[in-house]
Amino acid sequence: MDALKAIAASSMKEEDKLPKFDIGDTVRVSVNIREGDRERIQMFEGTVIARRGSGVAETFTVRRVSYGVGVERVFPVHSPNVAGVQVIRN
Repeated sequence: MDALKAIAASSMKEEDKLPKFDIGDTVRVSVNIREGDRERIQMFEGTVIARRGSGVAETFTVRRVSYGVGVERVFPVHSPNVAGVQVIRN
């Protein structure tokens, strides 16, 4: 069991790199997008509607309205594809 905890701890992001945000906050999430052999960063801005899990399996859900249609995305907090989270409004 200790080996499993060590692997999980090595894949977690540092606490000082993650901003403090809660449900109801407006955030801008920077996501790495891969298209073929190219890679770019895309922003997804919306309201945090849920936080679930703990440790390496922690996720948060962001909702925004785009062209009159509600779009929700679930982001793992410790994913390497999430480049950063910026809190716009508390």
